[in-house]
Parts: sequence; C-alpha cells; structure tokens
Amino acid sequence: MTHQDLSITAKLINGGVAGLVGVTCVFPVDLAKTRLQNQHGKAMIDCLMKTARAEGFFGMYRGAAVNLTLVTPEKAIKLAANDFFRQLLMEDGMQRNLKMEMLAGCGAGMCQVVVTCPMEMLKIQLQDAGRLAAHHQGPASVPSSRSYTTGPASTHKRPSAALIAWELLRTQGLAGLYRGLGATLLRDIPFSVIYFPLFANLNNLGFDELAGKASFAHSFTSGCVAGSVAAVAVTPLDVLKTRIQTLKKGLGEDTYSGITDCARKLWIQEGPSAFMKGAGCRALVIAPLFGIAQGVYFIGIGERILKCFE
Repeated sequence: MTHQDLSITAKLINGGVAGLVGVTCVFPVDLAKTRLQNQHGKAMIDCLMKTARAEGFFGMYRGAAVNLTLVTPEKAIKLAANDFFRQLLMEDGMQRNLKMEMLAGCGAGMCQVVVTCPMEMLKIQLQDAGRLAAHHQGPASVPSSRSYTTGPASTHKRPSAALIAWELLRTQGLAGLYRGLGATLLRDIPFSVIYFPLFANLNNLGFDELAGKASFAHSFTSGCVAGSVAAVAVTPLDVLKTRIQTLKKGLGEDTYSGITDCARKLWIQEGPSAFMKGAGCRALVIAPLFGIAQGVYFIGIGERILKCFE
C-alpha cells in the first residue's frame, strides 16, 4: 500500500470515528430538531422531556441505528472529499485561496449526498414516529398515500429502517430512497461551501509554527464555531428538506410536491419564522459533530490504527 493510499485510508477512518462518536453524543438533540421542524412547537427542552416521558430514554435515540450505520461513510466521504479537492485545486492544499476553498467544499457537499440523502430519509421517518403516534391513536386514522406503511393496522407498529427501505424500494424504486435529493443538495452544498473555508481560516489563526499546526483546543473550537455558523445559515433549507422527506403526516399536516410548493405553503401558513425552526438544535448538533471531527483528525486516530497493521 502506497503512502497516498495510507493517507486516504486514514482520512476515511478518521471521518468514520468522528461520525460515530459525534452521533452518539448529540442524537437526542437531532431528534428534537426533526420533530420541531415538523410541528408548531419551538421549545427543544420541552420536546426532549415529552419524548423521554412518552417513549423512555431510548426513545430519544430512535433512528440512531441508521445514522450510526451510515454516518461512517457519510462523514468519511465528506471530509476525505474536501481534502482531495483541496489538494487537487490548491497544489499542496495549504495556502489560503478562498475561491478554491469554497469550490473544494462544494465538491465535498456533492459527493456526500450519495449517502446523506437515503440516510436522512430513513432517519427522519424513525425520528418522527413517536410524534405521529399522538396523531394516529384514533381508530379512524388512515395512513398517507405517501406513507411507507401498507395498511391502517401498521400505524400502531414501530417501523424499522429495514421495513421502510424495503417498502420504498418495492413501491418507488431507488428514487424512493432519494426523495428530497434536490433539497438535500441545496442544503449540503452551501453548508460545505461555508464550513470548510471558515474552519480552515479560523484554524489558521491558531497555527503554531513550532508544532506545524494549531493546538487541539483551537482546532476543536474552530470546528464548533464553523459548524454552528454553517448550520444556522442553511437552516431554512434543512426545514424544507425535513418537510419534504417526511412521508407520514399528522392530522391536518400538508404534503408537498416539491421545494417551491413546500416553501410557499410554509410561508403562507406558518410565516417566515418557520424557516428557522430547529436552528438552535442544528447548531447544538453540528457544532460538536464537527468539533469532534476536527479533534479526531488532529489526534490522527486513523494514522495510529494503520500503524498497528504495518
């Protein structure tokens, strides 16, 4: 295995480890974000308390298995792709060139969506299942035509990721798993365009010439700050993506034919503030996720693991 192959493998391992640790730490807040974006409530703490009371502690981790399974390739692709495009566009990838950094981030956002879209499609259905149970307790409850369920009786069963994926593939083909692809691209590309250049420039402020890099604390803080800024900036697009990818709807909730239809209905029915639903939750989710990611890269866990097999 060449040095370049080792470098790529190490980056993939680093991205995967960062994703697993990050998701485990912040998943309950991500669940609150999804549920708040799908309803009129605004209080994250209230949402988490009601979830814990109604569904128990593990109810706050509903859908975590999907994320833990797919976050490794998702984060690995995102971080490794950004490094690859930086090397490709900026010679050694180290000099400051904002346009090239933004272009590299754009490439990373486009690459990751291959995994991100189906991962979030399945995760959202599982995260929202508990909220929907309150809407479907009456005998007259009938599932939406867009639902992954097949009959009224199934509305009382807890769905599984495998069942949802199978139903989508059976009824809609691969396009079912990639519902909301356009909205996901519209969210992830701007996020990466903002995050990666912002992190690189913030991290460079703490560059230590003797060590050849910024300190661990500075890299972690830079990742948190850049992640939270990028997360809040693209929240309106995340709200649209969540609404479009939610297949089952509560009583009185709208279905959407696309991004424009979703944005129009959201503006008319809930006002402009609805586009920022879950912004605080997103910042609380994304900030530690990317802080942890940069911390893992700093420590070089991937490199350390590979040394054990040399």
